[in-house]
Amino acid sequence: MKISTYQGENRKPRTAYMQPDDLNSADHLAVLQHTHQQMKVKTPSVAAATSASVGLNIHEGKRKIMKYNTGR
Repeated sequence: MKISTYQGENRKPRTAYMQPDDLNSADHLAVLQHTHQQMKVKTPSVAAATSASVGLNIHEGKRKIMKYNTGR
């Protein structure tokens, strides 16, 4: 099953089969990462690229909770 929607200014289609390098926001990371290692690799680059540009901070405590719940 392939799901696609259009989001953002560039109207780029988002699909369930996207590679980690195609992701550009934290909510895409949470939904589309296949392994914990992919999440660990991609999170810092997304945090640096997007959160600072829009004035957001990643809450370290909440990130850890999400990390611990990924093993279920």
